[in-house]
Amino acid sequence: MTKLVDIIIPVHNTLHLTMKCIPALSIMIEEANKKHNTEYSITVIDDGSDDGTEQWLSHNYPEVNILKGDGNLWWSGAVTMAAKNAFEDNNKDYVLLWNNDIIPEKNYFSILSDILQKTNKIVIIGSKICELDNPNKIWSVGGIFNPKTGAKYMLGHDKQINTNNKALIKPDWLTGMGTVVPKETTEKIGYWNYKDFPLYHGDADFTYRAKKAGVTLIVYPELVLYNDTSNTGFMHDGKLSTLLTSLTATRSKYNLKKEWKFYRIHAASPIANLQLLNKYFRYTGGFIKWKILKLFGRKKTNQ
Repeated sequence: MTKLVDIIIPVHNTLHLTMKCIPALSIMIEEANKKHNTEYSITVIDDGSDDGTEQWLSHNYPEVNILKGDGNLWWSGAVTMAAKNAFEDNNKDYVLLWNNDIIPEKNYFSILSDILQKTNKIVIIGSKICELDNPNKIWSVGGIFNPKTGAKYMLGHDKQINTNNKALIKPDWLTGMGTVVPKETTEKIGYWNYKDFPLYHGDADFTYRAKKAGVTLIVYPELVLYNDTSNTGFMHDGKLSTLLTSLTATRSKYNLKKEWKFYRIHAASPIANLQLLNKYFRYTGGFIKWKILKLFGRKKTNQ
């Protein structure tokens, strides 16, 4: 039976990345579509770009489905729009969450097709994500969240790849790239919570909700992606003004309000909130530490 998979890619400007991503992706899925009982399509959610993204796609890749936003969708709103379009309007079986700055291994879609053909239950599939600039280092193979202690972190982060380890990984949550979501999941738990988590935590919240609802999350180590980590997150640059901005900005992974909401929704013990205190103590404390050391001539070599 042919499985229908829509690859959904939220973008806001960054046409230079889209111009690299779409041609390579199109070639790879064309080959996969010929050899497997899986049919891949591409949907780009253009959220208010003003750099010619829509025009370039329409002219060069008319087969790519383009959905339009006004710049206020952010990530969770964009993937929700695309998933609804895929599942409710086009009867797709899966959506594959993608970024325009990731590069897959050449056999990625062949392996994924084989996995999907063997899957006969509701499973969210995750990928092993490595660093583009350091391909032998893992960025993420999913994440852990302990609702009692509040511990929340990415599995495998900064560890070297062990090519002999082929064991499947069952995390508590998955990132928003290289994640395959079946239609039945959204029928069971709804879509992404774009009101509370427009950008960061939107992926973790959705997949953790799915796990709590009984959906299995599995990372297949042979599904390898390379992520440009330089595009990840907004942090302070050693200035007090940007430190304060990073605590409130939507595009910051240190947005205090969004962190608090995640714990308020998912934590099962007041003790869990101590993890938040620890995280922000380390973040702001590190800022203060280097400000003081700078007075004594010490400089931080890597902000």
